[in-house]
Amino acid sequence: MMTKGWRPGKRAAIIGAGPGGASAALAMLQQGYDVRLYERNADPKPLGGGVLLSVPVLAILRQYDIDITNFGSFTKTQFRNNRGKVRVRLPFNENVEKAMGIKGWHYGVLRSNAFGKMLNALPDGVLISDHKLDKYEEQNGEIQISFENGAKVTADILIGADGIRSVVSRQTFGDPGIFHVGLRAWLGWCDDPGGIEKELAIIHHSRNVQASYFPMLHDGKPGFEWWIVERSAEGSAVPVDVEGHIRHLLADFPSPMSRFPDHTDFETQLFRWEIYNRPTLKTWTKGRVACVGDAVHPVSPYAAYGMGMAIEDGYFLARSLGGRDLTDLAGVTEAFRRYEAERVDYVNHHVEFARELGKRFHHASAPMAWLRDFIFDHTGFLQRQVEKDYLASAEKMSLQLMELHRNPRATAVNQ
Repeated sequence: MMTKGWRPGKRAAIIGAGPGGASAALAMLQQGYDVRLYERNADPKPLGGGVLLSVPVLAILRQYDIDITNFGSFTKTQFRNNRGKVRVRLPFNENVEKAMGIKGWHYGVLRSNAFGKMLNALPDGVLISDHKLDKYEEQNGEIQISFENGAKVTADILIGADGIRSVVSRQTFGDPGIFHVGLRAWLGWCDDPGGIEKELAIIHHSRNVQASYFPMLHDGKPGFEWWIVERSAEGSAVPVDVEGHIRHLLADFPSPMSRFPDHTDFETQLFRWEIYNRPTLKTWTKGRVACVGDAVHPVSPYAAYGMGMAIEDGYFLARSLGGRDLTDLAGVTEAFRRYEAERVDYVNHHVEFARELGKRFHHASAPMAWLRDFIFDHTGFLQRQVEKDYLASAEKMSLQLMELHRNPRATAVNQ
Protein backbone atom coordinates (compact mmCIF):
# COMPACT_ATOMS: atom_id res chain seq x y z
CA MET A 1 0.00 0.00 0.00
CA MET A 2 1.30 3.44 -0.95
CA THR A 3 2.51 5.39 2.10
CA LYS A 4 4.60 8.17 0.51
CA GLY A 5 3.27 11.58 1.57
CA TRP A 6 0.99 9.95 4.12
CA ARG A 7 1.67 12.06 7.21
CA PRO A 8 -0.07 11.49 10.57
CA GLY A 9 -2.40 14.41 11.19
CA LYS A 10 -2.90 14.97 7.45
CA ARG A 11 -4.27 11.60 6.27
CA ALA A 12 -7.71 11.75 4.63
CA ALA A 13 -9.08 8.56 3.06
CA ILE A 14 -12.08 9.04 0.76
CA ILE A 15 -14.29 6.15 -0.34
CA GLY A 16 -15.99 6.62 -3.70
CA ALA A 17 -14.57 8.51 -6.67
CA GLY A 18 -17.79 10.09 -7.89
CA PRO A 19 -18.28 13.88 -8.10
CA GLY A 20 -18.59 14.25 -4.31
CA GLY A 21 -15.48 12.19 -3.62
CA ALA A 22 -13.46 13.93 -6.33
CA SER A 23 -14.55 17.32 -5.00
CA ALA A 24 -13.61 16.38 -1.44
CA ALA A 25 -10.21 15.17 -2.68
CA LEU A 26 -9.49 18.37 -4.60
CA ALA A 27 -10.62 20.57 -1.72
CA MET A 28 -8.69 18.59 0.90
CA LEU A 29 -5.54 18.77 -1.22
CA GLN A 30 -5.90 22.54 -1.39
CA GLN A 31 -6.13 22.59 2.42
CA GLY A 32 -2.75 20.83 2.61
CA TYR A 33 -3.92 17.31 3.42
CA ASP A 34 -2.58 14.01 2.12
CA VAL A 35 -5.44 12.38 0.23
CA ARG A 36 -6.21 8.91 -1.05
CA LEU A 37 -9.38 8.49 -3.10
CA TYR A 38 -10.49 4.84 -3.25
CA GLU A 39 -12.81 3.63 -5.99
CA ARG A 40 -14.41 0.18 -6.14
CA ASN A 41 -14.40 0.07 -9.95
CA ALA A 42 -11.44 -0.09 -12.29
CA ASP A 43 -12.55 3.08 -14.07
CA PRO A 44 -14.89 5.54 -12.28
CA LYS A 45 -17.66 6.73 -14.57
CA PRO A 46 -20.68 8.97 -13.93
CA LEU A 47 -24.16 7.70 -14.74
CA GLY A 48 -26.49 9.50 -17.11
CA GLY A 49 -26.02 12.12 -19.79
CA GLY A 50 -26.10 15.86 -19.11
CA VAL A 51 -26.33 17.82 -15.91
CA LEU A 52 -27.26 21.39 -14.98
CA LEU A 53 -24.61 22.96 -12.78
CA SER A 54 -25.33 26.19 -10.92
CA VAL A 55 -23.09 29.24 -10.51
CA PRO A 56 -21.79 28.35 -7.01
CA VAL A 57 -20.78 24.90 -8.27
CA LEU A 58 -18.91 26.44 -11.21
CA ALA A 59 -17.20 28.84 -8.79
CA ILE A 60 -16.05 25.88 -6.68
CA LEU A 61 -14.67 24.10 -9.75
CA ARG A 62 -12.87 27.29 -10.69
CA GLN A 63 -11.41 27.36 -7.17
CA TYR A 64 -9.96 23.90 -7.92
CA ASP A 65 -8.11 25.47 -10.88
CA ILE A 66 -10.45 23.85 -13.38
CA ASP A 67 -10.94 26.02 -16.45
CA ILE A 68 -14.66 26.85 -16.65
CA THR A 69 -14.32 28.83 -19.89
CA ASN A 70 -16.84 27.26 -22.29
CA PHE A 71 -17.34 24.63 -19.59
CA GLY A 72 -21.08 24.45 -20.14
CA SER A 73 -23.92 26.01 -22.07
CA PHE A 74 -25.50 29.11 -20.50
CA THR A 75 -29.12 28.25 -19.75
CA LYS A 76 -32.33 30.10 -18.90
CA THR A 77 -34.80 27.72 -17.21
CA GLN A 78 -38.60 27.72 -17.51
CA PHE A 79 -41.41 25.50 -16.23
CA ARG A 80 -44.27 24.99 -18.72
CA ASN A 81 -47.36 22.85 -19.04
CA ASN A 82 -47.65 20.27 -21.81
CA ARG A 83 -49.22 22.82 -24.16
CA GLY A 84 -46.27 25.19 -23.80
CA LYS A 85 -47.76 27.74 -21.38
CA VAL A 86 -45.05 29.25 -19.17
CA ARG A 87 -45.56 28.74 -15.44
CA VAL A 88 -42.14 29.72 -14.04
CA ARG A 89 -39.20 31.73 -15.31
CA LEU A 90 -36.15 31.13 -13.14
CA PRO A 91 -34.74 34.60 -12.43
CA PHE A 92 -31.09 35.56 -12.09
CA ASN A 93 -29.71 37.24 -8.98
CA GLU A 94 -27.62 40.21 -10.11
CA ASN A 95 -25.69 40.27 -6.82
CA VAL A 96 -24.63 36.63 -7.32
CA GLU A 97 -23.64 37.29 -10.93
CA LYS A 98 -21.53 40.29 -9.93
CA ALA A 99 -19.94 38.59 -6.93
CA MET A 100 -19.02 35.37 -8.69
CA GLY A 101 -18.22 36.97 -12.02
CA ILE A 102 -20.35 34.32 -13.75
CA LYS A 103 -23.39 35.13 -15.84
CA GLY A 104 -26.79 33.64 -14.97
CA TRP A 105 -27.48 30.61 -12.77
CA HIS A 106 -27.53 27.32 -14.74
CA TYR A 107 -25.06 25.80 -17.20
CA GLY A 108 -25.64 22.54 -19.06
CA VAL A 109 -22.73 20.15 -19.53
CA LEU A 110 -22.31 16.48 -20.35
CA ARG A 111 -21.84 14.80 -16.98
CA SER A 112 -18.87 12.74 -18.14
CA ASN A 113 -17.08 15.88 -19.41
CA ALA A 114 -17.50 17.71 -16.09
CA PHE A 115 -16.49 14.67 -14.07
CA GLY A 116 -13.54 13.98 -16.36
CA LYS A 117 -12.17 17.47 -15.78
CA MET A 118 -12.38 16.89 -12.02
CA LEU A 119 -10.50 13.60 -12.25
CA ASN A 120 -7.88 15.15 -14.53
CA ALA A 121 -7.25 17.82 -11.89
CA LEU A 122 -6.21 15.17 -9.35
CA PRO A 123 -2.45 14.66 -8.94
CA ASP A 124 -1.01 11.27 -9.86
CA GLY A 125 -1.30 8.70 -7.09
CA VAL A 126 -4.39 10.16 -5.41
CA LEU A 127 -6.98 7.97 -7.17
CA ILE A 128 -6.68 4.27 -6.30
CA SER A 129 -9.03 2.00 -8.26
CA ASP A 130 -10.25 -1.57 -7.68
CA HIS A 131 -10.63 -1.01 -3.92
CA LYS A 132 -14.05 -1.90 -2.57
CA LEU A 133 -14.50 -1.05 1.09
CA ASP A 134 -15.12 -3.96 3.45
CA LYS A 135 -15.17 -2.18 6.83
CA TYR A 136 -13.42 0.33 9.02
CA GLU A 137 -12.51 0.51 12.71
CA GLU A 138 -11.71 3.53 14.86
CA GLN A 139 -8.99 2.74 17.36
CA ASN A 140 -6.13 4.52 19.10
CA GLY A 141 -6.97 7.86 17.53
CA GLU A 142 -6.86 6.50 13.98
CA ILE A 143 -9.08 4.72 11.46
CA GLN A 144 -8.11 1.27 10.20
CA ILE A 145 -9.68 0.70 6.78
CA SER A 146 -10.00 -2.76 5.20
CA PHE A 147 -10.83 -3.48 1.57
CA GLU A 148 -12.29 -6.64 0.04
CA ASN A 149 -9.09 -7.20 -1.96
CA GLY A 150 -7.18 -7.59 1.31
CA ALA A 151 -5.56 -4.15 1.29
CA LYS A 152 -5.50 -2.11 4.48
CA VAL A 153 -4.74 1.52 5.21
CA THR A 154 -4.53 3.68 8.32
CA ALA A 155 -5.95 7.21 8.14
CA ASP A 156 -6.87 10.08 10.43
CA ILE A 157 -10.34 10.63 8.97
CA LEU A 158 -12.60 8.71 6.61
CA ILE A 159 -14.92 10.41 4.11
CA GLY A 160 -17.80 8.38 2.69
CA ALA A 161 -18.68 9.41 -0.85
CA ASP A 162 -19.77 5.99 -2.05
CA GLY A 163 -23.33 6.68 -3.18
CA ILE A 164 -26.83 5.79 -2.06
CA ARG A 165 -25.83 2.25 -1.04
CA SER A 166 -22.79 3.56 0.83
CA VAL A 167 -20.85 1.03 2.89
CA VAL A 168 -19.43 3.88 4.98
CA SER A 169 -22.85 5.36 5.72
CA ARG A 170 -24.37 1.98 6.59
CA GLN A 171 -21.61 1.13 9.07
CA THR A 172 -21.71 4.63 10.57
CA PHE A 173 -25.44 5.29 10.78
CA GLY A 174 -27.07 1.87 10.38
CA ASP A 175 -29.58 0.56 7.85
CA PRO A 176 -30.37 3.49 5.54
CA GLY A 177 -33.97 2.41 4.96
CA ILE A 178 -33.72 2.92 1.21
CA PHE A 179 -37.09 3.11 -0.55
CA HIS A 180 -38.36 3.55 -4.10
CA VAL A 181 -40.03 6.95 -4.50
CA GLY A 182 -42.48 5.78 -7.17
CA LEU A 183 -40.70 7.47 -10.06
CA ARG A 184 -38.60 6.43 -13.04
CA ALA A 185 -36.50 8.77 -15.17
CA TRP A 186 -35.31 8.25 -18.72
CA LEU A 187 -32.20 10.37 -19.32
CA GLY A 188 -31.11 10.93 -22.90
CA TRP A 189 -28.73 13.21 -24.74
CA CYS A 190 -27.97 14.02 -28.35
CA ASP A 191 -26.03 16.33 -30.60
CA ASP A 192 -27.71 19.56 -31.63
CA PRO A 193 -30.60 18.71 -34.02
CA GLY A 194 -30.67 22.33 -35.22
CA GLY A 195 -33.44 24.89 -35.01
CA ILE A 196 -33.72 24.85 -31.19
CA GLU A 197 -32.92 27.89 -29.04
CA LYS A 198 -29.51 27.32 -27.46
CA GLU A 199 -30.07 29.17 -24.17
CA LEU A 200 -33.44 27.82 -23.07
CA ALA A 201 -34.19 24.89 -20.74
CA ILE A 202 -37.82 23.75 -20.59
CA ILE A 203 -39.39 21.60 -17.86
CA HIS A 204 -42.82 20.48 -19.14
CA HIS A 205 -45.52 18.76 -17.10
CA SER A 206 -48.64 16.98 -18.28
CA ARG A 207 -51.12 15.49 -15.81
CA ASN A 208 -48.59 12.98 -14.44
CA VAL A 209 -45.53 12.97 -16.73
CA GLN A 210 -42.58 15.35 -16.96
CA ALA A 211 -40.74 15.83 -20.26
CA SER A 212 -37.85 18.28 -20.34
CA TYR A 213 -34.64 19.36 -22.03
CA PHE A 214 -31.75 21.75 -21.68
CA PRO A 215 -28.81 22.81 -23.87
CA MET A 216 -25.37 21.56 -22.96
CA LEU A 217 -21.81 21.29 -24.21
CA HIS A 218 -19.98 18.00 -24.62
CA ASP A 219 -16.35 18.12 -25.69
CA GLY A 220 -17.03 21.76 -26.54
CA LYS A 221 -19.80 20.89 -29.01
CA PRO A 222 -23.45 21.96 -28.57
CA GLY A 223 -26.02 19.33 -27.75
CA PHE A 224 -29.08 18.70 -25.61
CA GLU A 225 -29.94 16.65 -22.56
CA TRP A 226 -33.55 15.49 -22.58
CA TRP A 227 -35.42 13.42 -20.06
CA ILE A 228 -38.77 12.01 -19.00
CA VAL A 229 -40.03 11.34 -15.48
CA GLU A 230 -42.97 8.95 -15.10
CA ARG A 231 -44.63 6.88 -12.41
CA SER A 232 -42.99 3.61 -11.50
CA ALA A 233 -42.68 1.19 -8.60
CA GLU A 234 -40.03 -1.12 -7.26
CA GLY A 235 -39.91 -4.21 -9.44
CA SER A 236 -41.94 -2.62 -12.26
CA ALA A 237 -41.40 -4.27 -15.61
CA VAL A 238 -39.26 -2.34 -18.06
CA PRO A 239 -41.07 -1.71 -21.37
CA VAL A 240 -40.04 -4.24 -23.99
CA ASP A 241 -40.13 -1.58 -26.70
CA VAL A 242 -38.29 1.26 -24.94
CA GLU A 243 -38.20 3.54 -27.96
CA GLY A 244 -41.91 3.02 -28.64
CA HIS A 245 -42.69 3.73 -24.98
CA ILE A 246 -40.62 6.93 -25.02
CA ARG A 247 -42.19 8.19 -28.23
CA HIS A 248 -45.67 7.48 -26.87
CA LEU A 249 -44.98 9.55 -23.75
CA LEU A 250 -43.54 12.43 -25.76
CA ALA A 251 -46.57 12.59 -28.07
CA ASP A 252 -48.37 14.62 -25.39
CA PHE A 253 -45.75 17.40 -25.45
CA PRO A 254 -44.96 20.23 -27.89
CA SER A 255 -41.96 20.45 -30.18
CA PRO A 256 -39.04 20.02 -29.92
CA MET A 257 -39.55 17.13 -27.43
CA SER A 258 -40.56 14.64 -30.13
CA ARG A 259 -37.43 15.47 -32.17
CA PHE A 260 -34.85 14.36 -29.63
CA PRO A 261 -35.34 10.57 -30.01
CA ASP A 262 -34.62 10.91 -33.74
CA HIS A 263 -31.09 12.07 -32.88
CA THR A 264 -30.43 9.80 -29.88
CA ASP A 265 -28.73 6.40 -29.92
CA PHE A 266 -30.99 4.39 -27.60
CA GLU A 267 -28.19 1.94 -26.87
CA THR A 268 -25.52 4.43 -25.78
CA GLN A 269 -27.27 7.75 -25.15
CA LEU A 270 -30.29 6.77 -23.05
CA PHE A 271 -30.17 5.77 -19.40
CA ARG A 272 -33.01 4.42 -17.22
CA TRP A 273 -32.96 5.55 -13.59
CA GLU A 274 -35.25 3.95 -11.02
CA ILE A 275 -35.32 6.57 -8.28
CA TYR A 276 -34.63 5.60 -4.68
CA ASN A 277 -34.27 7.69 -1.57
CA ARG A 278 -33.75 7.31 2.17
CA PRO A 279 -35.27 8.92 5.25
CA THR A 280 -33.70 12.29 6.00
CA LEU A 281 -30.60 12.25 8.19
CA LYS A 282 -29.94 15.10 10.62
CA THR A 283 -26.28 14.23 11.11
CA TRP A 284 -23.67 13.25 8.52
CA THR A 285 -20.65 12.74 10.78
CA LYS A 286 -19.62 10.52 13.66
CA GLY A 287 -16.24 10.31 15.34
CA ARG A 288 -13.63 10.48 12.60
CA VAL A 289 -16.09 9.77 9.79
CA ALA A 290 -17.98 12.22 7.58
CA CYS A 291 -20.15 11.59 4.51
CA VAL A 292 -21.00 13.62 1.42
CA GLY A 293 -23.44 13.40 -1.48
CA ASP A 294 -25.81 10.49 -2.03
CA ALA A 295 -24.22 8.59 0.87
CA VAL A 296 -26.37 10.77 3.15
CA HIS A 297 -28.82 12.62 0.89
CA PRO A 298 -29.91 10.94 -2.36
CA VAL A 299 -31.60 13.53 -4.58
CA SER A 300 -34.77 13.40 -6.65
CA PRO A 301 -34.39 14.58 -10.27
CA TYR A 302 -36.72 17.43 -9.30
CA ALA A 303 -33.80 19.04 -7.48
CA ALA A 304 -31.72 19.10 -10.71
CA TYR A 305 -28.95 19.49 -8.17
CA GLY A 306 -27.59 16.06 -7.17
CA MET A 307 -24.13 16.32 -8.71
CA GLY A 308 -23.92 19.98 -7.72
CA MET A 309 -24.76 19.36 -4.07
CA ALA A 310 -22.21 16.54 -3.85
CA ILE A 311 -19.52 18.85 -5.24
CA GLU A 312 -20.55 21.54 -2.75
CA ASP A 313 -20.45 19.03 0.13
CA GLY A 314 -16.85 18.09 -0.61
CA TYR A 315 -15.83 21.74 -0.74
CA PHE A 316 -17.64 22.69 2.48
CA LEU A 317 -16.22 19.70 4.37
CA ALA A 318 -12.62 20.58 3.51
CA ARG A 319 -13.32 24.26 4.14
CA SER A 320 -14.56 23.42 7.64
CA LEU A 321 -11.45 21.37 8.43
CA GLY A 322 -9.31 24.27 7.27
CA GLY A 323 -5.95 22.52 7.42
CA ARG A 324 -6.17 21.63 11.12
CA ASP A 325 -4.36 18.68 12.69
CA LEU A 326 -6.51 15.60 12.06
CA THR A 327 -5.07 13.75 15.07
CA ASP A 328 -6.90 16.27 17.27
CA LEU A 329 -10.32 14.64 17.67
CA ALA A 330 -11.77 17.67 19.44
CA GLY A 331 -10.71 19.87 16.54
CA VAL A 332 -12.06 17.41 13.98
CA THR A 333 -15.37 17.21 15.86
CA GLU A 334 -15.64 21.00 15.90
CA ALA A 335 -14.97 21.13 12.15
CA PHE A 336 -17.54 18.41 11.45
CA ARG A 337 -20.14 20.33 13.47
CA ARG A 338 -19.45 23.41 11.36
CA TYR A 339 -19.80 21.34 8.18
CA GLU A 340 -23.16 20.01 9.35
CA ALA A 341 -24.35 23.45 10.44
CA GLU A 342 -23.62 24.84 6.97
CA ARG A 343 -24.93 21.90 4.94
CA VAL A 344 -27.44 19.59 6.63
CA ASP A 345 -30.51 21.85 6.90
CA TYR A 346 -29.74 23.55 3.58
CA VAL A 347 -29.42 20.30 1.65
CA ASN A 348 -32.29 18.51 3.40
CA HIS A 349 -34.56 21.43 2.54
CA HIS A 350 -33.74 21.07 -1.16
CA VAL A 351 -34.03 17.28 -1.07
CA GLU A 352 -37.42 17.37 0.65
CA PHE A 353 -38.73 20.14 -1.60
CA ALA A 354 -37.74 18.11 -4.66
CA ARG A 355 -39.36 14.99 -3.20
CA GLU A 356 -42.57 16.94 -2.57
CA LEU A 357 -42.62 18.24 -6.15
CA GLY A 358 -42.31 14.67 -7.38
CA LYS A 359 -45.38 13.70 -5.36
CA ARG A 360 -47.40 16.69 -6.54
CA PHE A 361 -46.64 16.24 -10.22
CA HIS A 362 -46.87 12.45 -10.47
CA HIS A 363 -48.98 10.99 -7.67
CA ALA A 364 -51.84 13.43 -7.19
CA SER A 365 -55.38 12.09 -7.65
CA ALA A 366 -57.15 13.17 -10.83
CA PRO A 367 -59.24 15.91 -9.11
CA MET A 368 -56.19 17.23 -7.24
CA ALA A 369 -54.08 17.14 -10.40
CA TRP A 370 -56.74 19.18 -12.23
CA LEU A 371 -56.81 21.74 -9.39
CA ARG A 372 -53.00 21.83 -9.26
CA ASP A 373 -52.73 22.52 -12.99
CA PHE A 374 -55.44 25.20 -12.85
CA ILE A 375 -53.60 27.03 -10.06
CA PHE A 376 -50.19 26.68 -11.73
CA ASP A 377 -51.55 27.84 -15.10
CA HIS A 378 -53.53 30.85 -13.84
CA THR A 379 -51.59 32.16 -10.84
CA GLY A 380 -48.02 32.95 -9.89
CA PHE A 381 -48.06 30.36 -7.08
CA LEU A 382 -45.47 28.00 -8.58
CA GLN A 383 -43.20 30.92 -9.53
CA ARG A 384 -43.24 32.20 -5.95
CA GLN A 385 -42.72 28.72 -4.51
CA VAL A 386 -39.70 27.95 -6.70
CA GLU A 387 -38.11 31.32 -5.90
CA LYS A 388 -38.71 30.89 -2.16
CA ASP A 389 -38.01 27.18 -1.69
CA TYR A 390 -35.36 26.55 -4.34
CA LEU A 391 -33.52 29.76 -5.23
CA ALA A 392 -33.53 31.92 -2.11
CA SER A 393 -31.32 29.75 0.10
CA ALA A 394 -28.96 28.90 -2.77
CA GLU A 395 -28.50 32.59 -3.57
CA LYS A 396 -27.82 33.39 0.09
CA MET A 397 -25.22 30.62 0.26
CA SER A 398 -23.54 31.97 -2.89
CA LEU A 399 -23.26 35.45 -1.45
CA GLN A 400 -21.74 34.12 1.76
CA LEU A 401 -18.94 32.24 -0.02
CA MET A 402 -16.75 35.33 -0.10
CA GLU A 403 -13.57 33.42 -0.93
CA LEU A 404 -15.14 32.40 -4.26
CA HIS A 405 -16.08 35.96 -5.23
CA ARG A 406 -14.27 37.66 -8.08
CA ASN A 407 -15.80 41.07 -7.36
CA PRO A 408 -14.91 42.16 -3.81
CA ARG A 409 -17.30 45.12 -4.03
CA ALA A 410 -20.33 42.82 -4.39
CA THR A 411 -21.55 42.43 -0.83
CA ALA A 412 -23.81 39.79 0.64
CA VAL A 413 -26.83 42.06 0.93
CA ASN A 414 -29.12 39.19 1.87
CA GLN A 415 -27.11 37.94 4.82
